[in-house]
Amino acid sequence: MLLDWITVILLIGIGLLLIIVELIFVPGTTIVGILGFVLAVIGIWIGYAALGDLVGHIILAVSVLVGAVAMFYSFRSDAWSKYALKNSNRGHVNEENPHTLEEGEVGKTVSALRPSGTAVFRDRHHEVHTQGEFVSPNATIRIVRLSQNKILVEEVS
Repeated sequence: MLLDWITVILLIGIGLLLIIVELIFVPGTTIVGILGFVLAVIGIWIGYAALGDLVGHIILAVSVLVGAVAMFYSFRSDAWSKYALKNSNRGHVNEENPHTLEEGEVGKTVSALRPSGTAVFRDRHHEVHTQGEFVSPNATIRIVRLSQNKILVEEVS
């Protein structure tokens, strides 16, 4: 009789714990939630089979109540907020070293531009882009347009 109670309590407890872990930590419906549900159902079924109908009804009611209270408390009390991602990345590429280039400046390619690559302007390397054409290494290029951190160039003939 005591072993039946221990089995029922452990199965339902582990099942409810796995269901809460599924809700909080594991996105989507996965094996964790399904296993938790199956363990809780088996625990309730054993309660009905081994301890009788009246005790089974009580076990079912208490299990549903404990599960609902646990989920309500865990979401309502903000108990899981320390596990949530609250910060966002607001950085941008090359934000600390903005270029000071201007349209019309002339430079040289370091690598082939197919259609993007590396070029040197004012003794500094920059990532540059063409408008679709390919430019060979060590070619002279000119800045056509600057848009945010994107440098559009064309080959100087």
